[in-house]
Amino acid sequence: MFELHSKLAADTYNLGRSGLCEILLMNDSTWPWIILVPAVPDIREIYQLTADQQTRLMKESSILSEGMMALFGGDKMNVAALGNMVPQLHLHHIVRFEGDPAWPGPVWGKQPPVAYETAQLDQVKRKLQPLLERLAL
Repeated sequence: MFELHSKLAADTYNLGRSGLCEILLMNDSTWPWIILVPAVPDIREIYQLTADQQTRLMKESSILSEGMMALFGGDKMNVAALGNMVPQLHLHHIVRFEGDPAWPGPVWGKQPPVAYETAQLDQVKRKLQPLLERLAL
């Protein structure tokens, strides 16, 4: 049975489910940052997914990346599956902007997370809703 890693659950808001993944919004309003977590138990690496699951993950990641860039107008989309802190397979999707607080370096460790305020969170959820509906197919 699939269970979301406690660290991911603590650091994110659940936005719903795609065909394969849990869709999580990182609780850091500095960057538009969504994480896809394949809802498959005991998976740490992409190659451990079945071929169909791998294809689905890449399709969902591409839809999410393209949609986030269109919605937020970023300069670069960073996609990463690091897993050094959280062993459960998850793919970060972070819209980057030239001149953002970490540009051009990675976002990790640059500054403490800036938690969403309630109004901000509601606004970003509304903005993402059409994209989330596309991922649910």
